[in-house]
Amino acid sequence: MNAATGSEAPLPDERAPAAVADAGDGAEVPRPALVRYALGSAGMGVYVTVPGLLLLYFLTDTLGVTPWLAGLALLVPKAVDIVLHPYVGSLSDRERARRGSRLRLLTAGCALAPAFVALFAVPGPVADRPWAAALWVAAWFVVANALFAAYQVPYLATPTDMETGYHGRTRVLSFRMVVLTVGILVGGALAPLLAGEGDSVGRYVVMALVLGVFTVVFQYVGVGGVRDLLPAAAPTGTAVDRHGPALAQVRDVLRRNRPFRVLVSCYLLVSTTTHLVLAGLPYYARHELDRPGFTTVLMAAFVAPALLTTPLWFRLSRTWGKQRCLLLCQGFFAAGALGLAAGKTAGLVVPVLCTLVLGVCFAGLQLFPFSMVPDTVRAADGDETGRTGAYTGVWTATEATGAAAGPYLYSAALALGGYAAARAGEEVTQSGGAHTAILLGFTLLPALLMAAALAVQSRYRLDAELTRARGV
Repeated sequence: MNAATGSEAPLPDERAPAAVADAGDGAEVPRPALVRYALGSAGMGVYVTVPGLLLLYFLTDTLGVTPWLAGLALLVPKAVDIVLHPYVGSLSDRERARRGSRLRLLTAGCALAPAFVALFAVPGPVADRPWAAALWVAAWFVVANALFAAYQVPYLATPTDMETGYHGRTRVLSFRMVVLTVGILVGGALAPLLAGEGDSVGRYVVMALVLGVFTVVFQYVGVGGVRDLLPAAAPTGTAVDRHGPALAQVRDVLRRNRPFRVLVSCYLLVSTTTHLVLAGLPYYARHELDRPGFTTVLMAAFVAPALLTTPLWFRLSRTWGKQRCLLLCQGFFAAGALGLAAGKTAGLVVPVLCTLVLGVCFAGLQLFPFSMVPDTVRAADGDETGRTGAYTGVWTATEATGAAAGPYLYSAALALGGYAAARAGEEVTQSGGAHTAILLGFTLLPALLMAAALAVQSRYRLDAELTRARGV
């Protein structure tokens, strides 16, 4: 019986689970090359974190942009990604088919740092007009996201392109997750310290310059790691052209690959939730805990546990399987988010402990979905990985959509609560409705979103098939 559909016959477009329960646990992958590959995630961690953590706050509390307009300035550029990332994925597949590697596109993405700096380097005359400042940030966000896609899409195709098995892909992604955590921790901890309390645009520019240098250095290291893990193969001509335009490939991979479709739907909710929490951290620390500088502490509590728990999650998944571990992470994340509603009335210990719970779960929420994507690709296409970029393009577009939807939902909550924007150096007293919006938007809303993610993920059946095939 097909576990996905309940029918006796297998789906016509799916192969037997044994096709992806391939040999190898990742131990055959050269560790030096694997480390260099993983180091590329350090720079990506900075870019994923800093705009999500500070850009909304930068707009509302430094440039004086109203929450609804600030939310749009972050949402519209990410909407472009829905089309952009699948196109980059298609382009990546064509590069690999014609040149034997995805390195040219990957290297082009290393131009991300200047665009990252420009995001915060708002000129004085522009900063004096909130609508113009919002337009400046939105325009540079489009450019930065395009360069991020050029790097991230081919970079994430690497584990699927490699010849390794079910646990081997988790091992490769666990190395990446540990280094990604370091990048997130560096960005999340240093960015608020360097930017201060948002009292000037100049402080944000210094922050972006420092972290931009960090990003580009590790991006180039990652390019070398991909080159070592996947030496250029002989070009295969234009075989990939038969799959058609990028958007047609998106429709095809979503239509014919049900496990991937379920995983994408779930991860959209997960990405939305985690980015909402990032966007809400500065507001929660300043207005609910009355400690603006506590953003760094909470960010460290949210990210640092992944350094220790990612290897533990990997070991646990070898016994339980990825699906069970992912569902566990989602359930505890929702509970931890509700615990944050206690705010300062419970002292600082409870918010920190609840944030640590979120951090432990965050490690699994990143490790397992990313390591399950190659499983779904192999399940549908077997050893034919010529369309890996199409899958990763859809995946990173989903992540980018969540990265936009999370801050937008939080900005909508702020707008509904009557949150008052302020320019750098101004002190504004927030209303009771604004405080309620800050708190519920940071606690109840992410708990509900993660509960929805858990409900969607429970429909994923491929992992059970793979673990049965391997006798796990």
